[in-house]
Amino acid sequence: MSSVYDFDYTSIEGKPVSMKEYAGKVLIIVNTASKCGFTPQYEGLEALYEKYGEQGFVVVGFPCDQFKGQEPGTEEEIAEFCQVRFGVTFPLSKKVDVRDEGAIPLFRYLTSQKGFEGFGKGVKAATMTAYIKTVYGSTVDDEQIKWNFTKFLIDREGNVVARYEPTTTPESIAPEIERLLG
Repeated sequence: MSSVYDFDYTSIEGKPVSMKEYAGKVLIIVNTASKCGFTPQYEGLEALYEKYGEQGFVVVGFPCDQFKGQEPGTEEEIAEFCQVRFGVTFPLSKKVDVRDEGAIPLFRYLTSQKGFEGFGKGVKAATMTAYIKTVYGSTVDDEQIKWNFTKFLIDREGNVVARYEPTTTPESIAPEIERLLG
């Protein structure tokens, strides 16, 4: 497999979706949750989608309940929450696993392309690092997803350009999106 276009997923409405539908677009692929401290990032992700959508940019959200049970709802409840609370109009998948043996193939591919490089600098990053070490212990530095709202930036050819941990806000990625949109 050579790009994200080689994968598929099931939409939150239960319909099969081929990633090939996004060929030629710049993407952010992100694992999400409705009851997380980072949940307000839905607002920033939607703002990016609205701002750059007509230029060929798409956000695809993958709800996941693997991190402290922070996405406990049904697909219908998740979709309603995202739309009512944050006005989300970008595509969402059904609830999936993004870590360990049960991770969907797309996320196994994404993490194989861009591994974990830390949470960055500052108090929030240090706090996340300390917390994640208590959760994962010696495997804290593996390539896998560490928490909700890990974002992958994909170029128009389906290549994984960058990985942004939850401590990176969607707004801060805008210059890189603009560069890829050309």
